Amino acid sequence: MMRICIKNATIVNEGEKYVGTVIVEDELIYAVIKGNPEPQTKCDRVIDANGYYLIPGVIDDHVHFREPGLTHKADIATESSAAAAGGVTSFMDMPNCKPQTVTIEALEEKFNLASQKSIVNYSFYFGATNDNTDLFSQLDKTRVCGIKLFMGASTGNMLVEKRESLKRIFQAAPILIATHCENPEIIEWNTELAKMKFGEDPDIKYHSRIRSEAACWESTKEAVLLAQETGARLHVLHLSTARELSLFTDLPVSQKQITSEACVSHLMFCEDDYGNYGARIKCNPSVKTSKDREALHRALRTNLIDVIATDHAPHLLSEKEGGALKAASGMPSIQFSLNCMMELVRQGIFTIEQMVNKMCHTPADLFQIDKRGYIRPGYKADLVILNPEAEWTVTKDCILSKCGWSPYEGQTFHTKVEKTFVNGNLVYTDGQVNEAYRGEPLRFNR
Repeated sequence: MMRICIKNATIVNEGEKYVGTVIVEDELIYAVIKGNPEPQTKCDRVIDANGYYLIPGVIDDHVHFREPGLTHKADIATESSAAAAGGVTSFMDMPNCKPQTVTIEALEEKFNLASQKSIVNYSFYFGATNDNTDLFSQLDKTRVCGIKLFMGASTGNMLVEKRESLKRIFQAAPILIATHCENPEIIEWNTELAKMKFGEDPDIKYHSRIRSEAACWESTKEAVLLAQETGARLHVLHLSTARELSLFTDLPVSQKQITSEACVSHLMFCEDDYGNYGARIKCNPSVKTSKDREALHRALRTNLIDVIATDHAPHLLSEKEGGALKAASGMPSIQFSLNCMMELVRQGIFTIEQMVNKMCHTPADLFQIDKRGYIRPGYKADLVILNPEAEWTVTKDCILSKCGWSPYEGQTFHTKVEKTFVNGNLVYTDGQVNEAYRGEPLRFNR
């Protein structure tokens, strides 16, 4: 039995912020003590976290770790290392790899790969296609986080756009459906217009005109209507527009059948930033106007948006060359997502308590994850120690994602992840990742 005492920390948990002590026994949180009395429990190691925040490990419900089949730009080992360095202790990975995760065999292979390679905890989405709903009944609800549905442009047969096919998926899904919502017909129309005006590969600044507000609105509205019609459990990913917010309710997640997510890219960037960052910030859905970004910020202070995720999507820089049509969409962000959100806390956009709720508590509640997402006795000891007064600048040599770059290179942050614990094990400290540790599959109480 191993006991670790983290004392004098400023604990941020369940809407409170207070100085206290957390005792970890093996994989679990043994005790949470308010104030700073000397613990009566004998511990093998004592960490003095005076002046530091202690928060639950971040749960990222939206990543693309690219394995199998696209490992030239990312893999589970490298990206889970980046996650650990960023205070992310659990991830849920998307199915658009090679082969796509649209069969039970492909799904099991990803779980097997993660058991051998992932430093943090994990689960995987099953990909919906036009013709695989018969496999839904074989999914293990306690292991699989959700069914991913692309209602916008995708590769292969993962784009589902006909209403009869969509309705069949909504009716058959035994677990949460997570949707990428962009209307492909509107995107195609906008693409042809842009080509006529600006050539075969319009400048990156036109990306948000092609992947427009209307494309997001029409598709998200359709998804919400289908969920209301069928009673399906719907989670809409990466909202990017103010207009879409009118489709959601300001209620606690426990009272919702339809929930939503905001991603770090849309909270940090807007279309005005294309001039500085170019295609490095190209993603789908596109970053929109500064007013859209401000609306997303406001929604996170309420329950209109439920969780913050990354849509971590590494590409090689060579794949990011080109304009609005040729450059690959997506960016690596998991290593610096917590730093980014702490900058928004520093700016007063939301409080640290609200940030912890959206990045730790609510993802656990929304997906019904067993004993994670909170600092509570008996819960898994997924914990992060943050230094709130550590000014530092992102340089290429500190980037752990396999693609080797970040849109945050040159960015100065004022908070630093000092230590990350996964299941009571110290997997990141003093800039070093414990590459020998392996995380666990998430368990869902369904």
